[in-house]
Amino acid sequence: MRRRTPPPPAPLPQRDGVDPVRVRLPAGNAWATVRDHLVARLGLAAGAEVIDTMLAEERIVDVTGRPVSRDTAYVPGMFVWFHRELPDEERVPFPIDVVYRDEHVVVADKPHFLATTPRGSHVAETALARLRRQLGIPALGAAHRLDRLTAGLVLFIVRPEERGAYQSLFRDRRVAKEYEAVAPYDPTLTLPRTVRSRIVKERGILAAQEVEGETNAISRVELLEHRHGRARYRLTPRTGQTHQLRVHMSALGVPILGDPLYPVVTDPVPAGDFRRPLQLLARGLEFTDPVTGYEHRFISPRVLRAWSSYEEWAE
Repeated sequence: MRRRTPPPPAPLPQRDGVDPVRVRLPAGNAWATVRDHLVARLGLAAGAEVIDTMLAEERIVDVTGRPVSRDTAYVPGMFVWFHRELPDEERVPFPIDVVYRDEHVVVADKPHFLATTPRGSHVAETALARLRRQLGIPALGAAHRLDRLTAGLVLFIVRPEERGAYQSLFRDRRVAKEYEAVAPYDPTLTLPRTVRSRIVKERGILAAQEVEGETNAISRVELLEHRHGRARYRLTPRTGQTHQLRVHMSALGVPILGDPLYPVVTDPVPAGDFRRPLQLLARGLEFTDPVTGYEHRFISPRVLRAWSSYEEWAE
């Protein structure tokens, strides 16, 4: 099998823990200049005038770090880099704690509301960018992702050349993951049980859906304890579909407290409103390190507030 040639290293440094954007010019000769292609490719989002300003200010560079000019000829396969304009982000006012660190990996306990990696309107205010700045590891990368609204353990890789080995743990389902949730208590619900269904998440639609067809989502649901009409549940996903645990808990009639999508999509909360976080926590990670061979088991000490202090969480 032919190996894919890795892209060249970025000639621009990170900014606020965020990598520069890399664009590879596709095959074909539909454009006379690099500028023409960038306007066609990015113009709807950025505007032609923004591209022209970036070129004039020498903020778009080639593989050597030399600024691309307005007249630079289009060459198929050429790489260019630039820094995106960072959005005006609301700071998530909760720390991200490092629970383990060695020369290969970092395991962090991510708070609610903090995205794992830069995406969309969340760029510098992400766990990855924060940890790069906090730990001084510019090459740090994420082995997997947690939803922005979910708190808990995330594995990061220190060395880029080892990233594939760690990411394959998740791809090949060689990581034992355990979650905890707070949701309504239903005395008629028989637990423990294994929930199986087919979940589909369409691009542009916020909520995933259960549909007919071959099973692609499997979750184990166990009751840990209950009081005052609420319960703590242990959730063990055996697959990794988008929003899988949230969908399955809602389908059982006990949607996770604080969920803005299941069972119904609610209006978005104002920026800066960090009340009533989703009561879902990635509690445990267990795996054999593919580089060192060590057996790792990590447990988050985080406590879900709707269980420890429901009135405080709900106010």
